[in-house]
Amino acid sequence: MSKSTDAQRGARASAKNWRGAAVAALVALPSAAFADDAPPPTITDQIPQLASVAAFKKQLADKGIGVAVNYIGDVFGNPSGGQKQGAAYDGRLELVLDADMEKLAGIKGGAIHANGYWITGGGLTSDYVGSLMPVTNTEAMVTVRLYELWYEQKFFDGKAAFRFGQLAADTEFLLSKYGALFVNGTFGWPAFTAANLPGGGPAYPLATPGVRLKLGSDSDPFTVLLALYNGDPAGKNCIGNPQKCNAYGTTFALDTSPLMMQEFQWRYNQDKDSKGLAGQIKIGAYEHFGDFNDERFDVNGLPIAFTGGDPGQLRGNWGIYGLWDQQILKLSDDGSKSVGFFARAMGAPDDRNLMSFYLEGGLNFAGLVPNRSDDVFGVAAAYGQISNAVRGYQFDAGIYPVQNYEAMIEVTYQAALMPGWTIQPDFQYIFHPGGNIADASGFPAKDAVVLGVRTSMAF
Repeated sequence: MSKSTDAQRGARASAKNWRGAAVAALVALPSAAFADDAPPPTITDQIPQLASVAAFKKQLADKGIGVAVNYIGDVFGNPSGGQKQGAAYDGRLELVLDADMEKLAGIKGGAIHANGYWITGGGLTSDYVGSLMPVTNTEAMVTVRLYELWYEQKFFDGKAAFRFGQLAADTEFLLSKYGALFVNGTFGWPAFTAANLPGGGPAYPLATPGVRLKLGSDSDPFTVLLALYNGDPAGKNCIGNPQKCNAYGTTFALDTSPLMMQEFQWRYNQDKDSKGLAGQIKIGAYEHFGDFNDERFDVNGLPIAFTGGDPGQLRGNWGIYGLWDQQILKLSDDGSKSVGFFARAMGAPDDRNLMSFYLEGGLNFAGLVPNRSDDVFGVAAAYGQISNAVRGYQFDAGIYPVQNYEAMIEVTYQAALMPGWTIQPDFQYIFHPGGNIADASGFPAKDAVVLGVRTSMAF
């Protein structure tokens, strides 16, 4: 069962309360997964000197083995605000392997997937800003780690699929097509789930054993996802940073109460010749079956700050969410020139969570710059409300400043240098870092201005 200690409670009230949650996100890079559509172009396909490498990859693909190498490099700094000022580099090299089991072994509908990371650099969020919403979705502990490793079997001509192995929820659940453009990690795996679930939940950089059932294919208008994961990717006995407890992604923990996730997806006007504007709506929920500490009251229902007693035990934890991706303007027949909107809202019980409400939204402008048809400009904002129970405990205990909310705005421009290679200048403004935590002087940390650039390469 997942239980937080008094030390962890104090950590939540301090400038380092974000450390208990894994930074998360979906990063929009191509993978080597086999799909009905042709794979996206890579740098290897564009450079004549790498033609032999491209040819070798094609030979492997023809035999049923897909290989991809992706790299992301981020350089970001906060010239003002946060806990202190500084700059940091984050790098992540990813190796992806996929096996088509029909080509390899005659098993129709079977597939094996594995990917892992070499993570380098420092952390602007952890070392300087102190926000709950991580500045970049690559930031993680420096290490080499396995991420996902699973087998999937499709049935009924792809209308149903069962997957088991080491899984990550952020590769399938809570995904926004338009939100994937943004660098801040909260637009992938939200700060809401990262802060509220043990170990940050099954999301980057921590996957965990699980099973998943998918009803419907990505080309169908309706899809249902059902998944069951080990409830803490760091394992039952982890104290401190979950990423250190599962440093290489090989813990394969099965010793904590499970986490169940469900999501219903509705897609409409997805065909290229559709007259209406494309969109998708997702409604989902999660439930954790472990025990959670009451954030304010002890076992006798009295304020913990006054009695110093053990926190009350609450059975289970849950959250609900809704997501909407909507094309609002289509300026070319193929949709390459368009404007898209996204929004996501989440809620959870007040008494056992750090964050009780979350809301985000944004706009994408694709292909609108003359002679830059593959470039995308975006602006987005996010807001996370600290729960009344956490605020009440801090008020009772005389902690200053009392946390209330964190919010941020991001403005970004993704420029395509060549197929498979982009560069992305980025600006973020973070209000109340950490939900209104103290800086080194003991006063509330000032709003943080964050500037940086990302480069993404697919080989």
